[in-house]
Formats: sequence, C-alpha cells, structure tokens
Amino acid sequence: MGGAGVEVEILTTIGDSDAEDLAALLAQLSRTAVFDRARFDAIVSHDATDLIVARADGRIVGMATFVSLPLPSGLRGHVEDVAVDEAMRGRGIARMLLTRMTLLAEERGLRTLDLTSRPSRETALRLYESVGFVRRETNLMRFVPEGPGPHAG
Repeated sequence: MGGAGVEVEILTTIGDSDAEDLAALLAQLSRTAVFDRARFDAIVSHDATDLIVARADGRIVGMATFVSLPLPSGLRGHVEDVAVDEAMRGRGIARMLLTRMTLLAEERGLRTLDLTSRPSRETALRLYESVGFVRRETNLMRFVPEGPGPHAG
C-alpha cells in the first residue's frame, strides 16, 4: 500500500528522535503552532486520540491525528493535522495515513469519519475523495476562546 519502505503505525510512545521528527512536521503544517512534547505525549496516551505516523528508515515522515468520541448520535471520528515531510511528498504517504484511518473507523464501528480542508486545496480534496471521503454542503463554524493563546493545549 503506497510508498516503498514506508510503514504506517499508531504511535504509543514518543522517543527523543520521534519528538524531533514530529516537531519538524508540525512546523511544516503550521507557521503558528508551537511544538509541545507534553501535548504529543497526551495525544498518544489519550483514549479518544491516536497519532498515526508513517516511518521511512526509522524516521517519522508523516503524521495524522485520529479522534473518535461517543456522541448521542453515535460514535464519530475526525481527522486532524495531516502532514507529510516536504522531502517525502508525492510518494503516497498521505494516502497511506488516510487509508489507515478509514480502516480504523471501520474496525471501531464509527458512524462517520470527518475532515475539513480549505476549498483552495483542490489536490488534497481529490486525494480525500479517492480514499472515500465525500464533500458535504456545510458551513464550518469556529469559535476561538480568548485566553492563553493559539498554542495552548
């Protein structure tokens, strides 16, 4: 499935070299996000989140966060923070991460697995559709609480 020599796994612990790789990916994902090792440790230990990573030659070269939670309407999931190292793009790594998450959604009996993406990201939207995501007519709404700042956990 996808890039030769690339393995996808659910991260359960974060070593120092993993932390360096994750910090580099986060910097490529967002200019404003600040790497916080404790936040990443919380993600891998939290029952509702899984950090899915792609490794090549032992290094983490891609990541995505899989969130699942029970709601009155059923068990729902959300994909967040998909990032692939710039030097590794075009090798099917994002597809591998997304495919693993769709399999997890099926294995865990989720009713839905959602993700959001800006309309201008046409290439990404086509990738999402190719692994089974369907565009929906929706208005994404966001509230940003005042407080400690954009990098608060």
